[in-house]
Amino acid sequence: MRTAGAAVSLRTSDPERLATRFASDVAFYLTQTPRQLPSRYLYDPLGSSLFDAICHLPWYAVTRAETRMLARHGPEILSAIRPLARIVELGSGSGDKLAVLLGSRPRTKPALQVHLVDVSRAALETASRAIGVLPGVTVVAHQAAYEDGLAAVVAGRPRLSFDSERRASQELRTLALFLGSNIGNFDPPGADALLRRISGSLRPGDAFLLGADLIKPERDLQLAYDDPLGVTSAFNLNLLLRINRELGADFDVTAFRHRALWNAARSRVEMHLVSLRPQHVRIPAAGLEIDLRAGEIIWTESSYKYRASEVLDMLHRCGFRRRAQWVDDEARFALTLVDVV
Repeated sequence: MRTAGAAVSLRTSDPERLATRFASDVAFYLTQTPRQLPSRYLYDPLGSSLFDAICHLPWYAVTRAETRMLARHGPEILSAIRPLARIVELGSGSGDKLAVLLGSRPRTKPALQVHLVDVSRAALETASRAIGVLPGVTVVAHQAAYEDGLAAVVAGRPRLSFDSERRASQELRTLALFLGSNIGNFDPPGADALLRRISGSLRPGDAFLLGADLIKPERDLQLAYDDPLGVTSAFNLNLLLRINRELGADFDVTAFRHRALWNAARSRVEMHLVSLRPQHVRIPAAGLEIDLRAGEIIWTESSYKYRASEVLDMLHRCGFRRRAQWVDDEARFALTLVDVV
């Protein structure tokens, strides 16, 4: 993929491998108790477009708050990593927030390599267009899960001797980004595992910027995840359409209802698809047939919420040291910048 006037490359996993993994995951998770589907599969082209629409809804304040904070604190963030040679964003989405951050670059703009990692090809193409037109920026887009994309980026980083490693840490620094409260889609052990992998992939002198949604009133959370316009419902139900289209399933989408609830004991919002009647579903490509009871759920996403102090504690135990934390008190959202220990 090329974008006019920009250096952009798109690296995708083998399509057959992606399809095989999708089928395997569906077969595995739909046989769990309760039945589940991984949230990363919500983001096919239609799902990515629906999520972009969610980000514009008045009840979903996360994106607007984070964008404001990136614009306000961008100079401080970028100046903390000198000289900045590379940015790696996990879960880049449309690239709009990264474009806002890069708008804070100084007038004298050194060459910058940007790696975008996302499971959605459509999102990567959009982000590459948004970022690739910026002067002095080379974009490498990786269509992959966070872990696979991070591994690909690390694999392309040259191995260095101890002395070379020390010089490189002073001369060629990396800023890794994980924004949009994507960390909330992982349960606590999974979040720790991912953050440790990120810290282990970075070098002394590198930095990491994490966006995390904070605990707020239950009514605000309910409206954010079950909006009156039904956009989030369409986003959730679209996962069944994707399984029908790509795996040959026969889900009757009209026989399901979107449900979001706040689990206060676990500090998370849960998104479910609720079967409205008994039904038998065939998924040929996954080699699976299931019988659903009326009222039975398929759990599609968890979104954990934090206290600001909990975000710092989580980052500290995963190999990072605090540099700065900013909190939007109105939207209850935290942006935390840390160094690699």
